[in-house]
Amino acid sequence: MRVAVLVKATEDSEEGIMPSAELFEEMGKFNEDLVKAGIMLSGTGLKPSKVGKRVAFDGANRRVIDGPFAETRELVAGFWIWEVKDMDEALAWVKRCPNPMPGPSEIEIRPFYEMEDFAEIATPEGQASHDRAAEGLASRDNGTV
Repeated sequence: MRVAVLVKATEDSEEGIMPSAELFEEMGKFNEDLVKAGIMLSGTGLKPSKVGKRVAFDGANRRVIDGPFAETRELVAGFWIWEVKDMDEALAWVKRCPNPMPGPSEIEIRPFYEMEDFAEIATPEGQASHDRAAEGLASRDNGTV
């Protein structure tokens, strides 16, 4: 089971306040543990929303919205992508994580959709398109593209 592990933003992260050297080191060790356990597929921190953009969709129309974005507690400051056997394993790992912020913070765990979740709606053409995209990503990751 693949999950996105989302570190929620705080006022400090939205201000661009960097972690302490101690927290930076603790998170590095935690990431090493995740990699050694074969859990971590990807992960990184995100810059504050003030340097981000959103694109609002309404039919064929597109509107660009410049950051910063309101509701800091609804924003994401960083993420991991993990491969775990189930949600209990993901929870166990998150409980081992150092507090990612200097004060109170939250981490959200969200499972990814897998292709079998789309079995009822997937046409052969749609499935083939998604398969080609996945193959392209796999070959890029293996350095063959």
